[in-house]
Amino acid sequence: MAQSTVKDLVIVGGGPAGLTAALYAQRSLLDAVTLEREAFGGQVILTSEIDNYPGVPHADGFSLVDAMRSQAADLGAEVVMDPVESLERDPATGRFTVRAASASYDAAAVIVAAGAQPRHAGFIGEDRFAGHGVSYCATCDGMFYRGKQVFVVGGGNSAAEEALFLTRFASKVTLLVRKDHLRAQAALVEELERHEKVEVRLLTSLVALDGGELPTTLTLRDNGTGETYEEAYDEGSFGVFVLVGRVPETGLVDGLVELDEAGYVVTDDRMATGTPGLFVAGDVRAKPLRQIVTAAADGAIAATSAAAYLGRPIEG
Repeated sequence: MAQSTVKDLVIVGGGPAGLTAALYAQRSLLDAVTLEREAFGGQVILTSEIDNYPGVPHADGFSLVDAMRSQAADLGAEVVMDPVESLERDPATGRFTVRAASASYDAAAVIVAAGAQPRHAGFIGEDRFAGHGVSYCATCDGMFYRGKQVFVVGGGNSAAEEALFLTRFASKVTLLVRKDHLRAQAALVEELERHEKVEVRLLTSLVALDGGELPTTLTLRDNGTGETYEEAYDEGSFGVFVLVGRVPETGLVDGLVELDEAGYVVTDDRMATGTPGLFVAGDVRAKPLRQIVTAAADGAIAATSAAAYLGRPIEG
């Protein structure tokens, strides 16, 4: 690989947190680059409808993130599609080396906004049927289950929201909730309870899927009694959506940061980690709420903090 390009700041991740950080870094005239692995926006681009981002009602995820990217680029921010492979810090100089697939960067500060990936539920057959009856994104795959039955594993906000989305396509949506209650917001719970296509099974866990090329049999457990039972369906007549949270992408910062018990990066209120010059923003960070608006706020604070760390505070 060629010699490293020297930068003030490298931003890892091109979702709402990373793109907002890019915008604020540009306002401070930092020489920065934002690197994205797969697609600008990350998980947000899979969302078909967003109605809780202030000032932008009824947007879809792709359009919202594309507007963020365009705004940052129009201001002169350098945004590049290039997956980051490693991040190292020289303890003698305090500078970072960020190695991507096609370039290497020497930076005084780094913001990691790498996001999180869907968490697996761990039932037997999950990996076997992934992409063939098991999905992790209702917006991506809901259309493939038009007129069919779907089972949603999970009981939080994401599971509730995506279950309601799936009612547009499926003939019936059954939530499998391992606890005795839904953890979703009250308004979502009420909407689920009112919907004629939705069934909520509390104290129910999916133990296994079996079948041929596609699943045909679910093994379920009643968590109240501990008993297991099977339900059989025609091959291709149903699907399972696993919506049990996300796993933070912390591999790059392993050994450089503190993680909480759930594996998220611990920061202070300025998005700073325990490593000088290293900041973290967005879904990879430990915080009480993970939404687009909080990711954007994290990115703004992280860039402001990085600019201050570099002696280039953002004004206005």
